[in-house]
Amino acid sequence: MWQDISRIGRKLVQGGLVESYFGNISVRMGDKMLITRSGSALDELTPDKVIEVDVCGTCALDVLASSETVVHRAIYNNTSALAIVHAHCPYAVTMSLLEGEGCIAPLDSEGRYFLGDIPIVQGGIGSGELAGNLVEALSVYKAAIVHGHGTFAIGRVLDEAYVLTTQVEHSCRIKYMHDLMRK
Repeated sequence: MWQDISRIGRKLVQGGLVESYFGNISVRMGDKMLITRSGSALDELTPDKVIEVDVCGTCALDVLASSETVVHRAIYNNTSALAIVHAHCPYAVTMSLLEGEGCIAPLDSEGRYFLGDIPIVQGGIGSGELAGNLVEALSVYKAAIVHGHGTFAIGRVLDEAYVLTTQVEHSCRIKYMHDLMRK
């Protein structure tokens, strides 16, 4: 399974959806999750850069895992997600800063069809506030943007969460260019 996480990590970096050392990826496997290690380059993941931690509560390996482990854990415990991709997509972050709060309504047909509205949530990195706000949003939507920080997308499999991440960024890029040209 770490190979799938590594493959998605490379695609995120190659696609410009994250800088190498930012973002994180996880997959739920029963009462455990595999999550990228804190400080790992997503385009250079090896078996020792993916940590197995408990889903239901904290464990000793949490100190090695991503700073967003508490957020991933909350999402797994309160939604149907089996995979999560957290990226720092530049257009999504930009649109969250421009919009401030609420939702981004995609203008492109694919975004409207596959995503619907994209909620913007608040909360500090790895905080309980962020975890709660994302659980609320991802209980209804497939993806959300953390204000000024990045995207979280969920799926039944890792590839679904990745595709939703790319769709959020595409829709935000289209909306940004549209809004820019209208001024």
